[in-house]
Amino acid sequence: MDNMVTGNSIIDGVLERVRRASMSKQTVSSKSLAMKTEEEQMNSYNCKVCKDTTWILDDTGKVIDRCKCYEIIKVREQWEASGLKTDDLDKTFTTYESWNNLTKHMKGAATNYYLRFKEIEKSKHNSILFCGQPGAGKTHLCIALANNFIKKDGKRVVYMPYRDVITKLKQNILDKEYYRNLVGKYQLAEILLIDDLFKGKVNETDINIMFEIINHRYINKLPLIVSTEYLVEEMLSFDEAIGSRIYEMAKGFIVEIRGKENNYRLRG
Repeated sequence: MDNMVTGNSIIDGVLERVRRASMSKQTVSSKSLAMKTEEEQMNSYNCKVCKDTTWILDDTGKVIDRCKCYEIIKVREQWEASGLKTDDLDKTFTTYESWNNLTKHMKGAATNYYLRFKEIEKSKHNSILFCGQPGAGKTHLCIALANNFIKKDGKRVVYMPYRDVITKLKQNILDKEYYRNLVGKYQLAEILLIDDLFKGKVNETDINIMFEIINHRYINKLPLIVSTEYLVEEMLSFDEAIGSRIYEMAKGFIVEIRGKENNYRLRG
């Protein structure tokens, strides 16, 4: 009997040690799991400083400042809303290569326009026009301006690739709500970039749509950044109502490019 009690005591002792060891392992495992979960959670944040709240907090949970990531997020959202492609991020003043006097003048005009924008923004001459020879880098400089306005000034720029937008508007002209919303997007943009104005075959409907957009911006002194293959005289003869409004809005910042020697695609 005594031997049985002693045996049971030994077994109970062993079981107790096993139980304690098991509990110890579970505690370690729980701590490891908690640490792993916390680490995984931290890794899931884009910004580990503010944990994606865009606010910096002190130890008591009180807000003390904006996180630096806020400006990055704001620029990214404005860039996505602009309609520009991610490839266009590379189109800057720095990456624009001037190869002759005229292209140097183009770059200088774009730079000067950007530097003077705050001064002229509310005036009726607050726009810029690059017109003429294809392949001179008109679109590059227009997008470089958009890049600066979005990244450095927090401006809301809307990109309007003329041919694509006109096609979309004509396809949906009977859908009044869609049509008005899309036209309104370009009428009301803080800064509107029209790329390749009147590119391709143009009919009366195209002109009427563009007049709606340009005239609203003309009346309300809303800035335009425009590229087109038409020189000023050609644009005026094509449609004087639109051409004369753009001319007046861009007075002082009109860059005309003539001659195939200014087409970078034809350089040796």
